[in-house]
Amino acid sequence: MSLPVKQLLSEEQLRAGVTRLSREISQHAQGRPLMIVGVLTGSVVLLADLIRLLDIPLRVGLVQASSYRGTATTPGELTINAELLPDVRGQDVVVIDDIFDTGHTLVGIMAQLESLGARSVRSAVLLRKAERCEVDLAPDYVGFDIPNLFVVGYGLDYNDHYRNLPYVATLDEDEL
Repeated sequence: MSLPVKQLLSEEQLRAGVTRLSREISQHAQGRPLMIVGVLTGSVVLLADLIRLLDIPLRVGLVQASSYRGTATTPGELTINAELLPDVRGQDVVVIDDIFDTGHTLVGIMAQLESLGARSVRSAVLLRKAERCEVDLAPDYVGFDIPNLFVVGYGLDYNDHYRNLPYVATLDEDEL
């Protein structure tokens, strides 16, 4: 696969956005401990960069959720696997996800965390496609609003490729 050439967000822009997210999360937490829950696999790059910038006590957990499979560019049925998730009872939780598209993934994960006894559940996303939202939920923290384009890089993939790009880019139509 060739590398996408239409860069949407540079490494510098991403670094500034993640730094801003970390400040917003830290300010809201006011020094209270947080459970940070990363959504696999797309959030791993954001999760790693973000937790190193948070200046509050925290624990980290992971949850696997997927509504895109293989070469799909539109979401399908949501599946959630919380086997890697530590006990969240009584915890203030912030879910970290790569992209807020229709919103169904985030709604499903947040509902599951609430059902497991989390004291509070907030959400942080790197990217938001506001025009695609199909749920009555807005992420609490948003790195960047982007147009309705299929994007890859900085953890986001197409058929499990491009996650390692240090920037966010769009794919040409002929690559989809």
